[in-house]
Amino acid sequence: MVKLNDGEVLNDLLGYDGLKIIQRPAMFNFSLDSTLLAHFVSIQKGTTQIVDLCTGNAPIPMFLSLRTEAKITGVELQEISYDLAQRSVALNKLNEQINICHADLKTIHQEIGTGIFDIVTCNPPYFKVGKDSNLNKNDELTIARHEVSVTLKDIILEASHLLKQGGRLGMVHRPDRLAEIFETFKEFGFEPKRLRFVYPRLSKESNSVLIEGVLGGRPGGLRLEPPLIVYKGDTGVQYTDEILKIFRLKEKVNNFS
Repeated sequence: MVKLNDGEVLNDLLGYDGLKIIQRPAMFNFSLDSTLLAHFVSIQKGTTQIVDLCTGNAPIPMFLSLRTEAKITGVELQEISYDLAQRSVALNKLNEQINICHADLKTIHQEIGTGIFDIVTCNPPYFKVGKDSNLNKNDELTIARHEVSVTLKDIILEASHLLKQGGRLGMVHRPDRLAEIFETFKEFGFEPKRLRFVYPRLSKESNSVLIEGVLGGRPGGLRLEPPLIVYKGDTGVQYTDEILKIFRLKEKVNNFS
């Protein structure tokens, strides 16, 4: 029997047999974007070490554990999310493969190593902070959604420290920041190589983008992959066949957030 604290729930990690995740609905639960990033990122033969920055309660490391036997390090600043991640990893008996660090990612290479990782993944805060920012009163939500504690530049710079030459950085972000992402990739030695836009529906604008860059990669060769559509039709909440396949779900699911 899993012991849960007040405000916590135990959820299945979608359709992945046997995997459970401890969440706090009042905070920032794992999202569609995390699932899509874990599915999108390239895992090459010979990959031995992966880092997930802004790991939250560790959905990306746990999804990745189904694709690879590589050692995975999750880095999380917020103590509550770190605790949820630690307990979820232990619950799934993944301690030998996944290690969660409670640390500021801006200096994490000093703790876990420089130039030794094959892959860095990150589902970062999406929104810049400005005078008109509508910040959530819940500090955990604010940090998860807005660049309060870490910026896009911080993340890409740190990835450049962590990765080997030829290592890959996989991110999910908002399309309206794509030009900035490309510029920052170039600033820190990354060449964008794969790009895939995600659309809530065929008739809607893209609301997220999956991007993968290679540290020290040759210029050019960017692949624009087919669009990924989340829902069928213009109304309703029935997932497309591709999304269901990614989720490993055979039945309709309509309560994913």
